[in-house]
Amino acid sequence: MHLELRHLRTIRAIHDHGGLARAAEVLNITQSALSHQVRAMEEQAGTALFLRPAKPMRLSPAGMRLLTLARQVLPLVEAAEAEMRGVTQGRVGRMHIAMECHACFNWLLPALDRFRHRWPQVDIDVRAGLAFTALPALVRGDADLVVSSDPEDLPGVTFEPLFDYHPLLAVPASHPLAARPFAEPADLAGETLITYPMDRARLDVFSHFLGPAGVRPAAVREIELTDVILLLVASGRGVAVLPDWVLAREAGNPDLRTLRLGHGGVTRRLFAAVRDEDRARPYVQDMLRLARESRSAEPAPALQAFDPHP
Repeated sequence: MHLELRHLRTIRAIHDHGGLARAAEVLNITQSALSHQVRAMEEQAGTALFLRPAKPMRLSPAGMRLLTLARQVLPLVEAAEAEMRGVTQGRVGRMHIAMECHACFNWLLPALDRFRHRWPQVDIDVRAGLAFTALPALVRGDADLVVSSDPEDLPGVTFEPLFDYHPLLAVPASHPLAARPFAEPADLAGETLITYPMDRARLDVFSHFLGPAGVRPAAVREIELTDVILLLVASGRGVAVLPDWVLAREAGNPDLRTLRLGHGGVTRRLFAAVRDEDRARPYVQDMLRLARESRSAEPAPALQAFDPHP
């Protein structure tokens, strides 16, 4: 017998609904067409699939074997069909995020928490191990969204703006710079600068503050964790430049002070890089919106470094 999914659906419908009339309605075909299909199935099988005469219609032993198969196979097929419809409609997918920005977890995690409730059929992951190769991972499909402050001209990739932020200098409360509203590049020439372990070209303090002025710090100490950087600064082991959203939560720390970089401060923009083919997916658009909202929902810190004209 050459079995088709429609044969299994027919067996299940007739058994569940007790006759041709109701089964035909459920299967959305005419009763005569369904009766013809049953005869054709029995001819292929070479045996009766239903006991005759019997009302309501009852399956023969051969028919019961097909019903068992139908109940095993059809739920799997229907689940796969539903998943494919979800993919087509943009409800099912994958959101694997990589970040070139070490400090981005602070505002991103609340957005991801909202996202998982809104899109339960989208697989979420944060690919922490791709921090140094995030954009190549996006291009080859190992990541689906990359948070970056350094947009590049990559074929098939769009950099969606998220929000602007201010890199700020954090110093110990006892530091000579602590009473000043801003720092000049030369002020860091004799300092130990604590940074994330990244290419200096991707660190705001080098690319937009020290580099253009031709200044180098006395020493650079690389630390992976933001909280450890803050601890070392508070302990007088060096100074650090961190995004404003990180230092906002330290506004009440008596051991730290924050300053603008230069009189007018430095303003940078954060982007989300996505593949062009995924850009219009509803869950991708919603992730971008939630990321922007998560940042704007944070309370503005009462730091002197935000006022460009003291």
